[in-house]
Amino acid sequence: MKRILLTAGLASLLFTGCAQMTVLRTKEMKAVGAEVQTSLDSAVQSLSAQNDSLRAELDSTKAMLDASALAQKRMQAEITMLSRRVSDESERNDSRQEEIIYRLDMLLGKSDKILAKKVVVSGAPAPVSMDSLEREAEKLVEAEAMFNTARSDYHRGEFKLAYNGFKQVYEQMKEGELAENSLYWMALCLIDVNQVDKAKKVFARMSEAFPDGQKTCPALFKLSNLYGEECDIDMQKQYLQKILSTKSCEKSAEFEQAAEMLQEILEKEDKKAAGEPVDACVPVVRESKMPSARVKPAEGSASEPTASTTAESTEASL
Repeated sequence: MKRILLTAGLASLLFTGCAQMTVLRTKEMKAVGAEVQTSLDSAVQSLSAQNDSLRAELDSTKAMLDASALAQKRMQAEITMLSRRVSDESERNDSRQEEIIYRLDMLLGKSDKILAKKVVVSGAPAPVSMDSLEREAEKLVEAEAMFNTARSDYHRGEFKLAYNGFKQVYEQMKEGELAENSLYWMALCLIDVNQVDKAKKVFARMSEAFPDGQKTCPALFKLSNLYGEECDIDMQKQYLQKILSTKSCEKSAEFEQAAEMLQEILEKEDKKAAGEPVDACVPVVRESKMPSARVKPAEGSASEPTASTTAESTEASL
């Protein structure tokens, strides 16, 4: 009986000790868990603060990048505008340089001609005064200004006014590139006021007076077209063949066009000779591009000369 009681007491003591140890361990685990939770909360708060700080830095960096991109776009737009301005100014400068070079070449050419005309007295050449060179230079500049004005009048449809301007340039220069160009543009004016016969005469005289001129090939080609429009095929072929036989026209655009047109005419004639049907030539009816009264004469001045009368006087001077 005593043994049973003793055993029961020992068991009770063991059970009580184990229960106390379990309670202690539970308390320790709870304390450790609370400490860990506190550490995690602190770490989460720290990470959240760092995240907020990084987000703010990213937002600031993004704002700086956006501002930089906007500044770059503005700079690119300004560079584009400056580039266009530089390009336009460069083109203007190139045009001015070309005009200056052209005028210098013309002046040098005139100077050479003046020097070549020196009179020989007692075996010694007479000196050429600077006054004569200056007069020639002023004459050339004045003629160029009149030519440019006349060309502007032509493009504005003022054909009579343009004709008189080109005629004045020709009568002042008589020879050289300006004189040749003036005759060419005079013929164009005559065509536009429906004075085709006068225009053909001016073109023909111009090609004779300036056989190696810059406008000779275009003038011959214009003549061939004018006769073609009148269905005068023989005269058209004559001027086309003249273009092909002129050495100075070999590298011109008119040379290739003349060869093609002449080939078409010959093929058409071969078909007609063989009895094949061909399209009949229909003459072109021209209408004047100029109203009846476009240029008013100045008060107190004589009436404006017509295109036909000025053409006759020019033809006589040729």
